[in-house]
Amino acid sequence: MTSHVRLPSAKRRRLMQAVGASAAAALLSGFGIDPARAQAAMEAAGRSGKPLNAAFSNAGLQATWCAQGKRAAEYWGKLFNVNVTWFDGELSATKQRAAIDDMASRKWDFVAIQAFGIGTLTAPVNKMIDAGTPVIDMDTLIAPLDQINVHSFIAPDNEFMGASVTQALVDAIGGKGNVIMTQGALGHTGAQGRARGFNSIVKKYPDIKVLDTQPADWDVTKVARIWETLLTKYPQIDAAYFHNDDMALAAYNVMKAHNRTSIKIGGCDAMPPALEAVSDGRMLATVRNPSCRIHGGAIVAGVAALVSGEKTGNGGSGTIPKNIVADGPVVTKANAPGMMWMENHFLI
Repeated sequence: MTSHVRLPSAKRRRLMQAVGASAAAALLSGFGIDPARAQAAMEAAGRSGKPLNAAFSNAGLQATWCAQGKRAAEYWGKLFNVNVTWFDGELSATKQRAAIDDMASRKWDFVAIQAFGIGTLTAPVNKMIDAGTPVIDMDTLIAPLDQINVHSFIAPDNEFMGASVTQALVDAIGGKGNVIMTQGALGHTGAQGRARGFNSIVKKYPDIKVLDTQPADWDVTKVARIWETLLTKYPQIDAAYFHNDDMALAAYNVMKAHNRTSIKIGGCDAMPPALEAVSDGRMLATVRNPSCRIHGGAIVAGVAALVSGEKTGNGGSGTIPKNIVADGPVVTKANAPGMMWMENHFLI
């Protein structure tokens, strides 16, 4: 028989603060911040006694990566005593601009944004920066870093992501055959980097023929239409690289309907449905774009800016680098279960 001891409310609060501080300090340490400083920053944040209000936006919650990022931001926000208000980009530059214009009309302690396209949000973001609001840029550039004074830019190495998955696909087909790249939104700097990574690999193999590289804008409905046409047009496709997992799995469903599941496919983001697909062989590989680390890191950066006065700098004491690379590994059958666990706990 198990007995349950109910702690007094004050003790419960202190216990939860300690647990939250330890977990959050672990995340800070994952960003290369000294553990002692991380713990001190968390303790300072716990003593503030005032919830912080942050506004977040990413490209569109229809994308599983973005939806996971929202959950991660809200999870880490609770640990750091941050109330997160969400402004959905809806996978539309126009709709996200309207949402960010609304965001810029209000007062926030800090802001974190993943832009659907570079240069589409510059004016309202500058308005918030000019008002003294720290703005953390996530995953894709709002504008070139020498043209906008964001607090920090937290993103993966997209060229690595594109190159590593493309290399896995090329190796799987023996360095020769017909391949396709289905891109994200062309104005998204992450998609641009993934395309460069893809091209850096295929150009090394003279027996690789690239049949198609058109964009699908992260839209699974558009992907299905494109791949209906591609499968009709090309009787032999050996491998396909997709700029995110949602598009890869949408195309797989079309391939399955046409009995073309011999095509090797790879994606980006390593979202749970893709981890399952890699484990059961529907996908060859994916690579982790660490949504939880990026969105959680934006919470950490905003709190550190406000609580301990951390400034943008060269990464020395009391500063945050202008550009933080938050990478994840290539995911195959061997490491997919561990990656799933890490994501379930918003750690990567």
